Amino acid sequence: MNYQETTNWMFNQLPMYQLQGASAYKEDLTNIKLLVAHLDNPQDHLKCIHVAGTNGKGSTSHMLSSVLQEAGYKVGLYTSPHLKDFRERIKINGQEISEEFVIEFVAKHKDFFEANDMSFFEMSVGLAFDYFAAEKVDIAVIEVGLGGRLDATNIITPLVSVITNIGLDHTQFLGNTLEAIAGEKAGIIKPNVPAVIGEYTNETQPVFLEKAEANNAPIYFASDLISEVFLSDLIGDYQFHNKKTVQQTISILNNETNFKISTEQLKEGLLHVVKNTGLQGRWQQLGENPKIICDTAHNKHGLAVVMKQLQNETYENLHIVLGVVNDKDLESILPLFPKEAQYYFCSPNSSRGLPAETLKNAAEKFSLKGEKYDSVELAFAEAKKNASKNDFIYAGGSTFVVAELPLN
Repeated sequence: MNYQETTNWMFNQLPMYQLQGASAYKEDLTNIKLLVAHLDNPQDHLKCIHVAGTNGKGSTSHMLSSVLQEAGYKVGLYTSPHLKDFRERIKINGQEISEEFVIEFVAKHKDFFEANDMSFFEMSVGLAFDYFAAEKVDIAVIEVGLGGRLDATNIITPLVSVITNIGLDHTQFLGNTLEAIAGEKAGIIKPNVPAVIGEYTNETQPVFLEKAEANNAPIYFASDLISEVFLSDLIGDYQFHNKKTVQQTISILNNETNFKISTEQLKEGLLHVVKNTGLQGRWQQLGENPKIICDTAHNKHGLAVVMKQLQNETYENLHIVLGVVNDKDLESILPLFPKEAQYYFCSPNSSRGLPAETLKNAAEKFSLKGEKYDSVELAFAEAKKNASKNDFIYAGGSTFVVAELPLN
């Protein structure tokens, strides 16, 4: 199989949460343990930072990678989901894994994958560990896919465990209270491994403290410990807490491991995240006159911050291109959106995309007015056609919407 055929096989043959949602979620680590044993346990040869959280774990992972790159290290970065191409998930020093490595890995292990009913995510995690070990990275930043305790990445013993924050998302898997979700995310806290918590609430802090104490794991609450927050090229307001989380994590690496990162390297890393890692879709500007911003925020916790930032923008008219997937709690997110805007409702090109008409009907109950479009592309084109140079266009609601925009 060529690269396209290989990734199509990965996407279509086996469960993939990005495409299928709930049916792809697995509730134990049996498969991934089988797989890494088959691969001779590449994860045991890696020094890792493990990053979980409801929002911000992707940004935080990319920031950490950028900082470590500035310090001269060879850095593996595993994240999900991807926007345009599967290879975005697996990078070393900002360079995507080669098509050849993906092709050869799948060809070599395809019989094993099929015999053991490996999920898309399990294969991806195995591929990342195998690649990073083969390339002898100095350190790997590993982002959790979903939850923590039962996530396929949770077979590593990292140098530091990082949890960015807790919000209500994926409640069908993780529980419908902040305490329950915090318990799942805290499942990445390991015996004697320092844990960094980005943001906490009265509900979540006791969960983290209890888990850390049970594991004799030193715990650090970044929001309380970091007073000076450095600048970053990631300019979303929500990056404030992510930067604190990164700065605290780097402090632990400096104090408790053999990794050495200077303050200057930390600052440079935060300033050059996009250049160093290729991160896209985080309060990303796609045009000016009119100003066009896209963002992957897609749940109440994330959208609340983004909509607040939107309110601080200056414009004549606001145009919002909006699409979501079918498992979103519309009753919790639609009230966050401004009523004084022209909406362009669309459905992302995914089997999980919520039909534009369904979204439009739900939005009207919250006095959000606009038209429906057959695709993200058409909705975005219409918004650009209607907007004058002093207007503002925001596109988002889902990672899938951002994936269909012209990002480069």
